Amino acid sequence: MDLKYCAREISNIALSMFRKNFFGVFHGSISARIQHDSFLINKRTTIFDNLKEEDLIMLNSKRDYRWNDASIDADIHLNIYKNINEAKYICYAMPPYLTAYTLGHSFIRPRDYFGYIKHHEIPIYDPKQFDDWYERADTEIYRYMLENKTNIMIIKGYGVYVHSRTPYQLAKDVAILENTCKLLSVARLYESERN
Repeated sequence: MDLKYCAREISNIALSMFRKNFFGVFHGSISARIQHDSFLINKRTTIFDNLKEEDLIMLNSKRDYRWNDASIDADIHLNIYKNINEAKYICYAMPPYLTAYTLGHSFIRPRDYFGYIKHHEIPIYDPKQFDDWYERADTEIYRYMLENKTNIMIIKGYGVYVHSRTPYQLAKDVAILENTCKLLSVARLYESERN
């Protein structure tokens, strides 16, 4: 894939996702596969509302000095790319309604049209403990996606990993999930007020 094109695509989608509060000022990650063993990912210090080409770094499977500047999620992205051929773009997002919803549930069961059409039921992965999550995440995430034949992994108290063939599909998948969780939360409030 063309490097400049991918950088523009990532920048545009990152801004949209930041404006929707899917990315924080310094948390979240987004990447694009450039070749079989190389990918473009945001740097550790990236602010997503103004992502420029210099905020991205090219990595490959051989670790070198560039990995020091890359997102903390770079190992996770690398393992998804190495093990899932369909993955062309990856993001980690922490949308507030989705993340909050995971704290009290084991599944997301959409009751809205778009959520239901896309996902009848989505399991929420419980990492059990956060103390060693980043040591386990780079293998647990891609394995979960492969074993469950899914491009989405929702993680309790942490957020969501998504891979897709286009950056727009990344944003769409996260937006549908966030909207579903928002509607479920609002509906629950209305239902509790009635009782």
